[in-house]
Amino acid sequence: MPFQTGIEKVTDCFNIICITLIKSNTQLYFKKPLFFFSVYTIYNNNVILLFQVLCTLRFMAKADFFSEVGDIHGISKSSVCVFLPRVCRALNAFLHIDFPTDAQTLLKMKEEFYAIAHFPNVVGAIDGTLIPIRGMNGEDEPVYVCRKNFHALNVQGVVDANMRFININCRFPGSTHDAYVFQHSSIPGILETLPGGGWLLGDSGYPLKDYLMTPFINPSTPAEERYNAAHCKTRNVVERTFGVLKARFRCLHSSGGYLPFKPEKCALVVETCMKLHNKDINERVPLRNGGAVANQHNNAVYQGAAPLRARELRQQLASRF
Repeated sequence: MPFQTGIEKVTDCFNIICITLIKSNTQLYFKKPLFFFSVYTIYNNNVILLFQVLCTLRFMAKADFFSEVGDIHGISKSSVCVFLPRVCRALNAFLHIDFPTDAQTLLKMKEEFYAIAHFPNVVGAIDGTLIPIRGMNGEDEPVYVCRKNFHALNVQGVVDANMRFININCRFPGSTHDAYVFQHSSIPGILETLPGGGWLLGDSGYPLKDYLMTPFINPSTPAEERYNAAHCKTRNVVERTFGVLKARFRCLHSSGGYLPFKPEKCALVVETCMKLHNKDINERVPLRNGGAVANQHNNAVYQGAAPLRARELRQQLASRF
């Protein structure tokens, strides 16, 4: 049965996480090995690893209150508050997101993107998304209020054609423009030195660069319209990726409320969810809860002037369509 297959894949993925954490000596479990724990959640006043991971994953997936998450496993709210960031740090230590730099992998990525809508030389699709977080007081409070009038982080992600994140940035507040996040991330430096070249596809919120192709805001020829159509179809993979991410981890979506932490801890949880998303894609863990959800982002058009070389390159690309 497909449902049973899905449960088996989820269980296998969970077991891999627990075993890896034990082998990595993360000090998340205490005295009692994972394979010989009793029915009791608490052992010598410490919560064993299995239940720390279970509670953390439940919070991420369901966005339940800490008291509800703890009640399910017989753990206090304060204990959940303590070990959740510890589990996130441990997961982040062995789950990695790296932009590919070897020529063979990049060539395969370009072929996979080209198969979508015949848009050449694409090595990734980029976008930002708003992650709701708890309101706060102080001097920094206004910068976390996004254009949609709630407190948020503006999280940037670059994905491949298979909806895997290959670069992320979770540290900017919600009022930050997508273009600013991009320009102050590691991506420009990576793309400028990429073997064999290549470009990202971004929406009109990003600056047009030699290595970042954006759509024509006002297409004036049939070729430009076809370029925009191919660009939109190819870039849509990043929109779908954020939708799947938030459907899988409801703590990141407004339907789950908001992340009830300080911005630094919120960024930690977001990073963990994005890395676990990649693992789910690699392990083919099925998506439940009705499929992907709508993505929320700033929708602010970049107003800066584009370099002449970038404009000429985009015009040459448009002539291919």
